[in-house]
Amino acid sequence: MTAPETESLPLDTRPPRRRAWRAQVPVVAVVAVGGAIGATARYAASVWWPTQTGGFPWPTFWVNVIGCAVIGVFMVIITDVWVAHRLVRPFVGTGVLGGFTTFSTYAVDIQQLVDAGHPHTALAYLAATVSAALAAVWLGATATRRFLTRRQR
Repeated sequence: MTAPETESLPLDTRPPRRRAWRAQVPVVAVVAVGGAIGATARYAASVWWPTQTGGFPWPTFWVNVIGCAVIGVFMVIITDVWVAHRLVRPFVGTGVLGGFTTFSTYAVDIQQLVDAGHPHTALAYLAATVSAALAAVWLGATATRRFLTRRQR
């Protein structure tokens, strides 16, 4: 079938590939909007709290740690507590929080520290960010589960 012939078919008789693509359009749209919101918030944090050249990149560190803690809380809520609309998880989890947290800026910060002659700071930042981010996800999820368990008693 050519493309014009496919366009004239009713929705349920179109090839499965086209139906699957159309089903993903809302997901891609909410991820894009959420990502713009999250990235804007991250940018605002970096403008509000600029990093000194050669200094520890605290804004990116805290954005990643806070974002990971919120991801831990959010995932417990939408998987254990609340039956969310199918677009909530991609909007908040992938979009807003994915746009807010940043691996790319983290990597650039490390490279800039090394290039500026601060390899020890770069290594400390590399290790501290990964450790703190993983701990934040775990603490966020664990604290939320405990809070919800106590609340149900």
